[in-house]
This record gives sequence, structure tokens and C-alpha cells, in this order.
Amino acid sequence: MGAAFWIKRYLLAAVPLFAILSLVDYFKGARTADEFVSAAIWAVAAAAIYTISTFMRYRKEGPAALGKQPPAPK
Repeated sequence: MGAAFWIKRYLLAAVPLFAILSLVDYFKGARTADEFVSAAIWAVAAAAIYTISTFMRYRKEGPAALGKQPPAPK
């Protein structure tokens, strides 16, 4: 698993999370940029925690940590 895989995994977590947090803030009445910056910071932090914990689990357990089946013995 190269760097591109982990960057994609991070972005797949951060972008939807930012969208969800921004929509929640918008529907709660947030109209200033500060609320959306806060949503971006929370999205970046949460996605980083998720990606780093998954990476550490992958290093410890291998592909099985990501739900991938190891190759069958021949």
C-alpha cells in the first residue's frame, strides 16, 4: 500500500465529513466563515485520526486489517 492509497483513503474520509459538518452548521443557522472553518478543522482532524489508526492497524495485522483476504496457499 503506497502513499497514493493512504492519501485517497484520507480524502475519502475528510471530504464527506466536511460536507456533512458544513451542512449541519448551515441548517443550524451558521452564516459566517468561522463556522465553516471550524467544520474543516474538525473534518481534517477526524480524518487524520481515522487514517492513522487504520495505517497502524495495517502495519500490525497486514491486509486482513483492511478486510482483504490474504492469498490462498497453493
